[in-house]
Amino acid sequence: MAILGKLVKAGIDLTAKLQSTEDNPKHAQENQLKDLLNQAKNTAFGKYYGFEEILKSEDPVSAFRQEVPIFTYETLHSQWWERQERLKDITWPGKPDFFARSSGTTGKTSKRIPITDDFISSMRSVGTSMINSLHLFDFPESLFESEILMLSSSADLEENKQGFREGEISGINVSNFPNWYDIFYRPGKEIAAISDWDERVDAIAEQAPEWNIGAIAGIPSWVLLMLQRIIKRYQLNSIHEIWPNFQAFASGGVAFETYRKDFEKVCKSPITILDTYLASEGFIAFTSKPGTMAMKMALSHGYFFEFIPFDERGYEESGELNAEPLVLGIDEVKVGEEYVLLLSSCAGAWRYAIGDVIRFESLSPPQIKITGRTKFFLNVVGSQLSEEKMDTAILELAEAHKTTINEYMVAAIKNEAGEYIHQWVLVSDVTAEGLGENLDKILKSANKNYAVARSKALRDISVKVISKEQYTNFLAQSNKKGGQTKTPKVMKEEKMKALLRFIDQA
Repeated sequence: MAILGKLVKAGIDLTAKLQSTEDNPKHAQENQLKDLLNQAKNTAFGKYYGFEEILKSEDPVSAFRQEVPIFTYETLHSQWWERQERLKDITWPGKPDFFARSSGTTGKTSKRIPITDDFISSMRSVGTSMINSLHLFDFPESLFESEILMLSSSADLEENKQGFREGEISGINVSNFPNWYDIFYRPGKEIAAISDWDERVDAIAEQAPEWNIGAIAGIPSWVLLMLQRIIKRYQLNSIHEIWPNFQAFASGGVAFETYRKDFEKVCKSPITILDTYLASEGFIAFTSKPGTMAMKMALSHGYFFEFIPFDERGYEESGELNAEPLVLGIDEVKVGEEYVLLLSSCAGAWRYAIGDVIRFESLSPPQIKITGRTKFFLNVVGSQLSEEKMDTAILELAEAHKTTINEYMVAAIKNEAGEYIHQWVLVSDVTAEGLGENLDKILKSANKNYAVARSKALRDISVKVISKEQYTNFLAQSNKKGGQTKTPKVMKEEKMKALLRFIDQA
């Protein structure tokens, strides 16, 4: 196995050197758009919006923006994707064999997003680029001799009467792994197909001593629970007692920082954290170099990106898109500014606002961080709290109380007097005493808009603390337990009140 590790690492180093020359970001994106338009020009969508004519124009990017409107999921699905479930050549050539159900962090129901063969290939291509970037991290050869554990949603996909299969994107990816992946992929397709989360984790724990895990990929909340269950089952002090070569964790789905200390508790040796931006809509970005959690954008893998400033130039204070928002290209964005991402892809998404808010950390190469979602922006009474600001406040609060707080939920709700308050629910083992007052002080100090809101329409702040067990039980009741499930940090009032009722009944 030692010689295999040497060969694999040498191969990655060589491939990275051969691919080190990259196109100018603007040119790369222009080429991606032309390629997407050319492939889809004979689809119903392409004919309706005149892709053939756009390609003939002197400035295809400007023509594309002029002819094709911005779509939300609701408009794209109702006008086009719903037909693509039954018919071919609607927004992309052919008829998709798969539709991805989103994990449902927003909205009342899960979204259903087409997954084409070209799209699956593009995600593998981005994954390959991420692997090729590992040569910069100077990992030891033992990593390349070990196995990768991917904690996905269930790979047991549902057969739809329209002739396609559906499930969460991670389950679709696993179900499409070629057989030779079995050499290094764990837990394997058989265990990955177990639909019940607890049964799947129990099966992983049963097999854990037989594996040589060097890297893990998944959402940190569920990976942490899995590691804790394995440690408890075998009465270990750390996960490294059973997997000594565990060296890298590819995190995704939610911000990692609120989980960092708990990961450190279950690990005897330091591990490298790689962030990934892998959604139902695409594998958009990944950490490509050490020393940062910023992610390099996948500019040459079947995606065309546009950016709407997440301020008055693009969005109303309510979080709704302006009637005529400013739209920028990759060559027009600025470091440190926040943007809402528009995506066109080889899955037949066109100028699709997927709801994520990003911030550019560098432009050469373009690297980003996810700062939240448009619907995770708490601004009912002018408090203007982004997910990133709330994460930072929760980390400071946890530090002050010498504890960890992995998950939290918050909503603006009305009290008995009809006044707005912020209701927080924190997942921790600390007592609630003093948390509300301290959290309020932290937010006032860090955010002047919040401080102003607290002096006017935002009358109070209330904090409840629940255990991890209560939290997972709440998710189980709403069928959102495990895999790629993400709970909205900012809840609607109705959802928060349902959570509060659950807490009171527990």
